[in-house]
Amino acid sequence: MSSRIVFRALLCSTLALVSLATVSVTVPLGQAAAQTAAVGPSGLPLPRFVSLKSNRVNLRIGPGINYPVDWLYLKSGVPMEIIQEYDNWRRVRDADGAEGWINQSLLSGRRTAVAAPWQRGEDTELLLRTDPDTTSRIVAKLEPGVIGTLKTCNGQWCEMEFSGHRGWISQTQIWGAYPGETYKD
Repeated sequence: MSSRIVFRALLCSTLALVSLATVSVTVPLGQAAAQTAAVGPSGLPLPRFVSLKSNRVNLRIGPGINYPVDWLYLKSGVPMEIIQEYDNWRRVRDADGAEGWINQSLLSGRRTAVAAPWQRGEDTELLLRTDPDTTSRIVAKLEPGVIGTLKTCNGQWCEMEFSGHRGWISQTQIWGAYPGETYKD
């Protein structure tokens, strides 16, 4: 059986390098209780968000190197949602809904997020603000699909960095943090 390789790239900005830090995640009860109910064999919650560690990452149709490659990601920092674990393999989902398996060594605990990937191709500007408030000053206007580093989420707003521009964006306008999730890197 021959494997089909599809090159997959997200519209994204250059990501700033950030050192790994201890991560604390709190999910409010009721709104996302199902997300904290499952724990994988690694002892970490399922589902959870991570990012790609390498510039070339194969997404396979099964948990092992003998399974065909379905996608090839060509950019580090792309956010992924881990939805299942098997040995050293993680079943992941990307912002476009593609699912497959990636070896854990190619994933990073560093959190990134995509600005409104569901609005790609539309003439939409997403606003990065100085404070978590719709009346605060605009720091930058983002195109849908741009990737940034997640710093903090308070359940409604997330502080992020996009190509050196740091500010707040509504949590409903990103893919890489759960609705209502609080997070601090």
